[in-house]
Amino acid sequence: MNNSDVIVGMLEKAGVRWVFGVPSGPVLPLIESLQRSSIGFILTASETSAGFMASVVGYLTGRPGVCVSTVGPGATNLTTGVGCAWLDRAPVLALTCNVSSAWLDRRIQMRVDHQALFKPITKRTFSFSDGQVSKLLAQALAIAGDEPPGPVHLDFPEDVALASGAEEWNQAIEAKLLADCSESIAQALSEALHKSQRPLVVTGLTFARHNNSDKLLQFIERQKIPFVSTLHGKGFLPESHSNWAGVIGRARRTDVKRFTDQADFIIAVGYDPIEMNYEEWVGQTPVIHISTEPAEDDGSITFIWNQACNFDAAVTAMAKTPPVSNLWSVEDWREHRMSFDRALRPAGSKFAAHHVLDILREKLASDGILAYDVGAHTHQIASQWRTDCPKSLLATNGWSSMGYGMPAAYAAKLVFPDREVVAVVGDGGFQMTVGELSLARRLRLQVPVIVLNDGWLGLMKVKQERKHYHLSGVHLGPPPESPPHYFGVPCRPAKTPDEFSQALQWALTLDGPSIIEAFIDVEPYSQTVFD
Repeated sequence: MNNSDVIVGMLEKAGVRWVFGVPSGPVLPLIESLQRSSIGFILTASETSAGFMASVVGYLTGRPGVCVSTVGPGATNLTTGVGCAWLDRAPVLALTCNVSSAWLDRRIQMRVDHQALFKPITKRTFSFSDGQVSKLLAQALAIAGDEPPGPVHLDFPEDVALASGAEEWNQAIEAKLLADCSESIAQALSEALHKSQRPLVVTGLTFARHNNSDKLLQFIERQKIPFVSTLHGKGFLPESHSNWAGVIGRARRTDVKRFTDQADFIIAVGYDPIEMNYEEWVGQTPVIHISTEPAEDDGSITFIWNQACNFDAAVTAMAKTPPVSNLWSVEDWREHRMSFDRALRPAGSKFAAHHVLDILREKLASDGILAYDVGAHTHQIASQWRTDCPKSLLATNGWSSMGYGMPAAYAAKLVFPDREVVAVVGDGGFQMTVGELSLARRLRLQVPVIVLNDGWLGLMKVKQERKHYHLSGVHLGPPPESPPHYFGVPCRPAKTPDEFSQALQWALTLDGPSIIEAFIDVEPYSQTVFD
């Protein structure tokens, strides 16, 4: 047994099922060890996609996703995917297989300082040395999962990988426990509710890592108050609920902000300012911030309560808070939602992104998973798509890197092979990750990729319009006709809602991957994205 075998054995015990990456000479010892294990090595077209897929696996399962790269350019490619795990709070182990230890201080072909490279975007970075492999890996697994979860980087010199792995490490590393502040939170909450006329609940990324949505919903219903969420908070409270009032900071944001501006007290439950700073929307409204880490305070926000706490205990205490009357009107909420939905679907276009999403929502199973990329459609989906199912929407918000959507969908299909999974990407993002179709074909992943093809980098187009700039550097050109396949994956075009509905039905019945190119009008984004 060598140290590569030791690492693979420990990953098996930790519940790891896949390692994503691209092979090279220094990576081969690890791949050989994986071949003798239950863990699959998933070959991606780029190390960036490997990082995205590891991030999604970590988010969906709660166990660290694992990605691997070679020295130098492989490591720099990997950083983009690892950055997603860093700012979107997913447990990940990022392994960089390096040159032999004797060469680590030399300027040689391909080599850069991997630890310096990964330090700004990971919770910790380690370099394996012989005799310390098990201990460091155990620490890395624990750190990746501690609140808030995130990536840990492990540098693996080739000579250490091949050295005899005789060491043992059986010492358990306990997870960090956060203080139970439920009594002080309950008191602060009760006092604030009695002073408030229109309290509002907002949830976010931290809430997505916990399983107490029923307790929070009890609180909301008992207090008769509305709730909004961030992009990452969608589905953890049911969006079909009569108290749901929208998603902050996304399409038709001004409609949602007019609603939230009525609040005189904000109860932020699992809200992570990494998605949207408080300074961008709360003004002087008092805030109770209930999360596993305090919000950064520049002095402009009125925090009633802002400390790291045991999240589950805090929400359980909230649910027991006696009801306090307020001035909210259920009829006003209903009118707001109706007006909001109308504004998300501007007239004047025969085929736009909102048509695609309505048809997809109708045909996709209620527990189906939608993974989507970064662009103008990100804003439209976050506001328009409705779900009551946790972790059924996959997007990157903290990191917000194009190229996320397709790898995210393929990772989700590996985790949930029996659920419907669909990717929605823009034509710009599709160009960045089209090579991953070869992965989907090789693994026969039944995932339709819907390409919103409008010939523009739509989000940048809208931003240039808002600033009265020239439209420059954002036009991809008139979309060509769809080919019959990309990398052997069949493709169908859709230029009308009816054609898209038929193509989607075709794609959902295939036993492998597919592409639908939806040739949509770009102009409706100008009426929804930042309004």
